Amino acid sequence: QAQLVESGGGLVQPGGSLTLSCAASGFNLDVYAIGWFRQAPGKEREGVSCIMYSDDNIYYADSVKGRFTISRDRAKNTVHLQMNSLKPEDTALYYCAAQLVPRQTMCRIMGPGYWGQGTQVTVSA
Repeated sequence: QAQLVESGGGLVQPGGSLTLSCAASGFNLDVYAIGWFRQAPGKEREGVSCIMYSDDNIYYADSVKGRFTISRDRAKNTVHLQMNSLKPEDTALYYCAAQLVPRQTMCRIMGPGYWGQGTQVTVSA
């Protein structure tokens, strides 16, 4: 059974850091784009950062470039999102997703795949 399990969310002050982790199991990660989406109250879900698991092709939303870093650990079937210099506008429910999409569209177009349950990130003083 395919499963994505997120961890690492929480409350942090502006300028702080958090690392989100997504542990995948039950499916072949090499054909998927794995990444993070977020949804703030009253806003649409947006792609934050995605990685093509087979070749490390990476996408970042403009709003997080230079602050967030996505990486994968093939030995543990895990994808991490290191988030630095966090801002209040980064506050959202963050979802891990595995999507069957072309690398040119990953994080920007939804495709068939799997979703985690979500982990809350709150940036507040």
